[in-house]
Amino acid sequence: MATDTININVRLTEKSRIDQLDPENIVFGTVFTDHMLVADCVNGEWQTPEIVPFGDMAFNPALSSLHYGQSIFEGMKAFKNEQDEVLMFRPLENFKRFNISAERMCMTTVPEEIFIGGLEELLRIDAAWVPKGEDNSLYLRPFMFSSDEYLGVRPSLNYRFMIILSPAGKYYSTPPKVKVETEFIRAAPGGVGYAKCAGNYAASLYPAKLAAQQGYTQLLWTDAIEHKYFEESGTMNVMFVKNGKIITPAVSTTILKGITRDTLIQLAKNMGIEVEERRVSVEEIIEGIKNGEVTEVFGAGTAVVVSPFAAIGFEGVDFDLPAITENSLSSKLKNKLNSIRTGQEPDTFGWVWKV
Repeated sequence: MATDTININVRLTEKSRIDQLDPENIVFGTVFTDHMLVADCVNGEWQTPEIVPFGDMAFNPALSSLHYGQSIFEGMKAFKNEQDEVLMFRPLENFKRFNISAERMCMTTVPEEIFIGGLEELLRIDAAWVPKGEDNSLYLRPFMFSSDEYLGVRPSLNYRFMIILSPAGKYYSTPPKVKVETEFIRAAPGGVGYAKCAGNYAASLYPAKLAAQQGYTQLLWTDAIEHKYFEESGTMNVMFVKNGKIITPAVSTTILKGITRDTLIQLAKNMGIEVEERRVSVEEIIEGIKNGEVTEVFGAGTAVVVSPFAAIGFEGVDFDLPAITENSLSSKLKNKLNSIRTGQEPDTFGWVWKV
């Protein structure tokens, strides 16, 4: 079996597990589709990709990625329209960002025909797993890790690229309460903050755990130098609505170039909403919440899409935000985005990719 652009060896499962899927009760990241894609790069040469039944893999204990963290990933989503066609959203942007991460982590880059062609073929095979319904989607997880069996510290000579798929529902059941983090940092200038590498997420777990013990759902990260300026929130980009205008931190080497972020900026401008990309100080936002100028704060990312915050905690005080309504900018943007990517309204931007 082959795609239009690349040969892929396919071994189908003998028995589907789709009867395990309850579309009404999907817990993020806990259920996986029947198949996965595996492609190995051996001494710089990509081997023929394979689609095989989802399952465990065996590795040597000296696998270099386990020791030195050469590991990157992407997060994407697929949807079904009313005609039961499977749609991806801006997959080429994820492909480009994946290879930017690969270059920063001194890893080999993945050819487009393996990344995109592999995604398409895997989605064709597991199309029945794409759930319908509001807030439902199929989460796509391309990832790559170094696979040298060697304890020396060096860029790996061998890599494994994989794609797994997981049905997804709503990420947060209620609006999160977030804490402004002024002790720990997510990224520093010259580091790897703009890459989707595993270590970035591992380093965030401890401060997130401390925040959870204080009653917060997530963190609002600040800059590493002064802790005065917002950067991201948890695993999301962050946006603020001030006096009817959207402001968001400008992307940099410490801030991930979010695809959902870019999408919302383009949508907002198209809807006549003014957008500013600049440094955003903690002081400006806290004062804005106090005096009523800041009416919305929300996260933007593939998993959450648009996630309005209920409150922001800063220096031991929680600052409540107004309740979100259908007239809120975050609601309008989310509804517009969902309508486009599920095929409910025309895609004038060229974002939707039919499988």
